[in-house]
Amino acid sequence: MSLNTSLKGRLRNTRLPLTNALFPVFEAVVNSIHSIDELKKNDPNYPGKITIKVIRSGQASAFYDIKPEINGFEIIDNGIGFNEDNFKSFKTLDSDFKIDLGGRGIGRLLWLKAFESAKIKSVFQDKGELHERAFYFNIQNDISDEKCNKSVSKVRETSILLKNIHKKYLVYLPKTIETIARNILEHCLWYFIRTGGAPDIVIVDANDSISLQNEFDYLMIDASKKDEFHIQKEKFEITHLKLKSTQQNKHAIKYGAADRVVKEENLIGRIPGLYGYLKENDENFTYICFVTSEFLTENVGQERLNFTIPETIDGIFSETEISFSEIREKTLNKVSEFLEPFLKESKLAGLAKVDYFVDHTAPRYKSIINRIPENEMFVDPNISDRDLDLKLHSHLMTIESELIEEGHNLLIPQTIEDKEDYSKRIEEYLSKASDVKKYDLANYVTHRKVILDLLKTAIAKNESGNYSKEEVLHKLIMPMQTTTDATIFEDSNLWLIDERLAFHNYLSSDKTLSSASITNSNSTKEPDFLALNVYDNPLLVNDSDSLPLASITVIEIKRPMRNDAKAGEEKDPVEQALGYLKRIRSGKVLTKTGRPIPNSENIPGFCYVICDLTTSVIERCGILDLQITSDKMGYFGFHKTYKCYIEVISYDRLLNMAKERNKAFFDKLGLPAN
Repeated sequence: MSLNTSLKGRLRNTRLPLTNALFPVFEAVVNSIHSIDELKKNDPNYPGKITIKVIRSGQASAFYDIKPEINGFEIIDNGIGFNEDNFKSFKTLDSDFKIDLGGRGIGRLLWLKAFESAKIKSVFQDKGELHERAFYFNIQNDISDEKCNKSVSKVRETSILLKNIHKKYLVYLPKTIETIARNILEHCLWYFIRTGGAPDIVIVDANDSISLQNEFDYLMIDASKKDEFHIQKEKFEITHLKLKSTQQNKHAIKYGAADRVVKEENLIGRIPGLYGYLKENDENFTYICFVTSEFLTENVGQERLNFTIPETIDGIFSETEISFSEIREKTLNKVSEFLEPFLKESKLAGLAKVDYFVDHTAPRYKSIINRIPENEMFVDPNISDRDLDLKLHSHLMTIESELIEEGHNLLIPQTIEDKEDYSKRIEEYLSKASDVKKYDLANYVTHRKVILDLLKTAIAKNESGNYSKEEVLHKLIMPMQTTTDATIFEDSNLWLIDERLAFHNYLSSDKTLSSASITNSNSTKEPDFLALNVYDNPLLVNDSDSLPLASITVIEIKRPMRNDAKAGEEKDPVEQALGYLKRIRSGKVLTKTGRPIPNSENIPGFCYVICDLTTSVIERCGILDLQITSDKMGYFGFHKTYKCYIEVISYDRLLNMAKERNKAFFDKLGLPAN
């Protein structure tokens, strides 16, 4: 018992996108190449030839020199022809007669998807004599009017006439012989670069003709470099091609099956530094690579328009199955290696374009340049300022999103993580945070929310029962070992203490008094390394260059819940801050440009001490006659002798005040206050 096959049913289930209107012609041309290859097996020097005639619906207009619409194509070759074996294969749908050549037995179905009918006439040799077979192929009658007799012709020749293209495909069909020639050459490119090359293929359109071999010779610069890679047990071969640059040529990967192009992908945007034409020996060229593999041939779709390989594979099959993304990634790696010598100039020009744009047009991006992956910096040297601005802004948003995510993750120390590792993670996060340019309110306020969340975590006991060191809190408020010239506004979080402190003319952090440019003091005084640790160094702020309005602010930070305050600078944080203020004044205060400030010993002073209100701290505040705040979480007062306003702020008060000041902004952005 045999199964019946419906040609109409098979055509209904055969897919041919409208944009692939030339594919039926491609199939006929490839069949002709295979037919000639059969003869060349016994005679390698056999002069194979294929002629592709463009059939139009009428005569051209001599007055306007306008050609009528294309109606069909005739593909003529001098190959082996429709002998008994080939004709039997033709009559068998899904024939595996040419399976070793990648044939699927459905190429002729594509003829009837785009054209009403096909007329076949073939002169072939059988037992030393030439015979002629002719028949029609259409959807109404399948194969009809088949005749086979001894040939009166002395020339071996096969003609495939594809007639009456359907209007829906005509719309997408190339209109000129030049475009048709280029498309056929691209599809059959592998046959031209293989050993032995392709037959002589000529396209004829009335009085015009184009030789594909001449086109190939004109375009081809080099196709000698080959490469390969393996995925699991499958081998993939790459042929690197350099073509003369034309408006039509594009840098591309061509994935092939059975020596035919099946899938093409543009390389622009996939290879860093690849923009526009490439250059070698003062000649511009376009790069194309041809990827082939038995695996690709075995997994090509029925109509050879795509592959049946999944883009990605997840789960238990990811280790045993091959995805197309893997093939693409391996291919791109090989392409990058091959093109690297030709991309150096383009990469340098792209980097120079970014540097110039940031320096002269958009300095707001300076702080994130070092955070952008190097490959993303190799922009098109001819990119517009608008597009470059959008590209850099996209990176900024990515970095900020990562920063927020990292900030939330940072709030939960890992169970097995020791204090040093946690401190390092905080340091890395804060380093990244300082690089993010918060140039609009939304980003800046979001950043403030993250800092407040970090502060809340930093002042609480960790899983080991200990509090954060001064280092963590110091860096939350201000980077260490910095001065005004090395620090930008967004690098500090002085707003945690007072919004006014964010604006200053001079700033130094973790420096000796003698190194501060606002004083002539020779004092090397700084917190004791052993008793107070290096992180107790002060933050010094000169609020203005205006000489009558100059003031000095000193901020002293102590470890949460520290309870060893005693009289004297070494143990009393308030006295320590006042001592710094005294030494600065006695050194004769200068502006940051080195100009003396008259009556500098009377410059107003502001001392902030950030620490928890432990028993010893409360006692020292009482002795200094400081007043407790209404919320009972801080002390304040004015010291007449030092002419200085003093404020002792507990970490809880610091956090609460900062939250209250920013609550309205958080509400506007929909950020939770808690």
